[in-house]
Amino acid sequence: MKQTPRRSRAAQKVFRKQQLIDATIDCIDRLGFSDTTLAKVADRAGVSQGIVIFHFKSKDILFLETLRFMAEEYRNAWATALEEAGEDPVEQLCAVVRADFNRSVFNRKKIAVWYAFWGESKSRPTYMKECGSLDEAHTEVLCDLCRKVCDQGGAIVDPQIAAFAIEGMTDSLWQRYLITPKSIKKQEAANASFELMKALFPSKATQIESLKPNKK
Repeated sequence: MKQTPRRSRAAQKVFRKQQLIDATIDCIDRLGFSDTTLAKVADRAGVSQGIVIFHFKSKDILFLETLRFMAEEYRNAWATALEEAGEDPVEQLCAVVRADFNRSVFNRKKIAVWYAFWGESKSRPTYMKECGSLDEAHTEVLCDLCRKVCDQGGAIVDPQIAAFAIEGMTDSLWQRYLITPKSIKKQEAANASFELMKALFPSKATQIESLKPNKK
C-alpha cells in the first residue's frame, strides 16, 4: 500500500497554524469573542492547548493573527478580481463589487466574526489598525474606479459619494445576511448592489447589467 508523503516541517507548521486559525473563527462564531479560549480552540482543532501556545504564544496573538488572516483573505478577493478584470473601469468596478459577495468572504460565519472584531476594535488599537487599514484600501480603490467611470460621462453624483454609497450598500447587505440569512440570497444581495450602480451611472446601466454575477 502506497503511503502518503509526510509534510515537511515548514509545511506542517503552516498547516497547523491555519488549522488553529480556522478553529478560532469557528469558536468566535459559535461562542462569541469573550467566551473563546485557547482551551476551546484547541478542543475544536483536536489538539492540545500546548500546541496552540507553541504556535501563537497567547490568546491575544492568536486573535490578532486570525484577524490578519481574514483581512488578507478579503483583500486578496477584491485585489485578484480587480487584476483579472482587464482595463475597462466599469468592468473593474463591477469585479470589485462582485468580490464582496464571493463565497469565501460573504458567508454568515465570516461576517459574524468580522463584526465581533469590529466590536472589540474600540478598546483594542491593534484591531482598529487592521480593520481601518483594510477599509481605507478598499475605499481608495472604489473611489478611484468611480472617478474613472465618472470621467467617461453619465454619472449622477460625485465619484466619492458614489463609492460611499456602494460601500454602504455592501455593509447593509452583509449585516442583513448576518442577522436574517434566510431573508436574502447571495445572488439577490449581489444584484441589489448592481442595481445601485446602474442608478449611479445610468449611461453604463446596460454594461453593468451584463456584468452581474452568475447572470444567465
